[in-house]
Amino acid sequence: MNLELEQRVTERTEQLQVINKELEAFSYSVSHDLRAPLRRIIGFNTLLKEYFEKGDGEKVRLFISKIDHIGVEMNQLINDLLTFSQLVRKELVMDSIYLEKLVNDIIIELKPEVKYRTIVWKVKKIVDVYGDISLIRLVMINLISNALKFTKHKSKAIIEIGSELSDNEVIVYVKDNGVGFDMTYHDKLFEAFSRLHQKEDFEGSGVGLANVQRIISRHEGTVWAKGEVDKGATFYFSLPMREL
Repeated sequence: MNLELEQRVTERTEQLQVINKELEAFSYSVSHDLRAPLRRIIGFNTLLKEYFEKGDGEKVRLFISKIDHIGVEMNQLINDLLTFSQLVRKELVMDSIYLEKLVNDIIIELKPEVKYRTIVWKVKKIVDVYGDISLIRLVMINLISNALKFTKHKSKAIIEIGSELSDNEVIVYVKDNGVGFDMTYHDKLFEAFSRLHQKEDFEGSGVGLANVQRIISRHEGTVWAKGEVDKGATFYFSLPMREL
């Protein structure tokens, strides 16, 4: 009984450490990431007034466009923060998932956003999985969107999505030929509000992969990634094998 109690205390302590780390990151994001766009809006608004009084229509239109763009970014960050905070509270609705169809549906949804790019999609055989379809869909959207984002400078982006069977689990992967990353900083990939690339180069709030990890963890699975600078990256997640 003492051993069991000690184990529970250890597990609870680890959970609280993770929660505290996320709260620290959340506080930083609210104080920094939300204030930064507000400062930019105030700055552009000041310039807008100045050039409006001068009658410089071209500059006025430019500053209005900048303010609109910042507003969209800020709205996305707020939505990401809300999603991040709600994931722990959402009750899982478990069912069998035809993952290959789900992936193909997501690709079709995302195609209008990249219609002027050359993208080679390689959807391998993907086995069915068991989980909460709304959350697993969010995982796949995040991973596929990331692959699109970090291949945007490639003349031809190659994105491969597939699955493997290993012992008693299904491993799903999303591979791209984009900018990749330095494996030295691998541990930071799944930290909330953490970025390995400059925001000026690649947009994003740094919440997507943290959401992926949180969702897969709730499904009793794991997430990891492999990459090399300028040679692409592969993101993996595992889910326990269950009778469908």
